[in-house]
Amino acid sequence: MRVIPGRRRVLNDTGNQTMKRAIAAAALIATMTAVGFLESCRGGAAAPLLRTVSDVPMPGAAVRFDYQSMDLAHHRLYISHMDDNHLVVFDLKSRRVIANIAGVPGSTGVLAVPEVGKIFASASRIGKVAVIDPQSLKVVDLVPAGRFPDGIAFDPGTGRIFVSDESGGADIVIDAKTNRRLARIPVGGGVGNTRFDPVSRLIMVTVGDRNQLVTIDPIALRVVNRYSLPGADHPHGLYIDAPARLAFVACDGNARVLVVDLGTMRVISKLPVGDGPDVLTFDPGLQRLYVACESGIVSVFDLHGRSLTRRGDVFVAKEAHTIAVDPRTHWIYLPLENVDGRPLLRIMAPAS
Repeated sequence: MRVIPGRRRVLNDTGNQTMKRAIAAAALIATMTAVGFLESCRGGAAAPLLRTVSDVPMPGAAVRFDYQSMDLAHHRLYISHMDDNHLVVFDLKSRRVIANIAGVPGSTGVLAVPEVGKIFASASRIGKVAVIDPQSLKVVDLVPAGRFPDGIAFDPGTGRIFVSDESGGADIVIDAKTNRRLARIPVGGGVGNTRFDPVSRLIMVTVGDRNQLVTIDPIALRVVNRYSLPGADHPHGLYIDAPARLAFVACDGNARVLVVDLGTMRVISKLPVGDGPDVLTFDPGLQRLYVACESGIVSVFDLHGRSLTRRGDVFVAKEAHTIAVDPRTHWIYLPLENVDGRPLLRIMAPAS
């Protein structure tokens, strides 16, 4: 994504792009009676893809949210409330907010790392990563992390955190135990999401300016390879399905999700999604991929072997661009910045 003051947005805000989005939004609204009812049932009837379980009021102002991180062992969901400068802590069992952590200006990426007993959250407005104690739920350290720290990955083998410096063109490396910054690894362009692949034991990074997927050696702390992504326009979102040896890449420039074979590092399919795709999540039990989009659409796919099948699109709310899934319940979590003037967390479930 492109960085503008105080906010992350998709693409450059040119007149043509604005007009394109306006037309797309109008088309979405005009067809909302059909959107989300694309799954056919016997007898020709249609059933919704998702149903709302609950809408939970969220603290703070009606402003932008960003990434989430789920800690299943402790039944918590950590939600970055980016433009409110807080990290929200949500209890998955009681379905209530249990804390609203201050001291994370411009909270973007977040990752709970139970292995070291810490939570890491990117404080993009001050160019640092906040280290949070899960017991006290307070910020205990701030680590320099470039110009605009964003997505976060953890390599358990090295005990290192890798942070996307989105506008700084690099991945920043932090020792998760000592909170010490170790390195800056240039990747040659605007950095998208950063993920750890437990099979190859490499860090993988999308580079939007180059339409590439880059691999990093987490021990040597250097770029290993660069792979072109044919059909990509500004890849940003990234999810790695390690068992299937696939990567899913969301391209916000042309509203596509690419499927990359991690054995050959080749793009094997390209599918349309809603306008402005951002965060992806995957339900391993249902073998279902969700792509959350700035346009308010959640695009839903089923994985059959190594092939994605498009189930349909569901319009949730404006800027429903961040999503998390609980693999135990199959519920998905969508923080929404402004619904009738207030922020809320919409919990949804597969309708069938």
